[in-house]
Amino acid sequence: MTPVHFTFSSTFILGLTGLAFHRTHLLSALLCLEGMMLSLFIALSLWSLQFNATNFSAAPMLLLAFSACEAGTGLALLVATARTHGTDHLQSLNLLQC
Repeated sequence: MTPVHFTFSSTFILGLTGLAFHRTHLLSALLCLEGMMLSLFIALSLWSLQFNATNFSAAPMLLLAFSACEAGTGLALLVATARTHGTDHLQSLNLLQC
């Protein structure tokens, strides 16, 4: 494994472990998701440049567009949760109370 591949895979794994183990605030979960999406975007961009794959040159831009939509939706949910519950702690959210 090259150092570049190791860097991006470890960045993705660190974001995934941060999302799995440090789930106290909704904002920290959103930041971990954004870190994962950023590592996927850079890895996909380098992959398409490395193999000169012109068929997959639009894939990083599509991933970036979905990442921007995910970030906007996450921030809207963060604002809505903070307004209704008064906090962004994930323990205060209960799916049984709708």
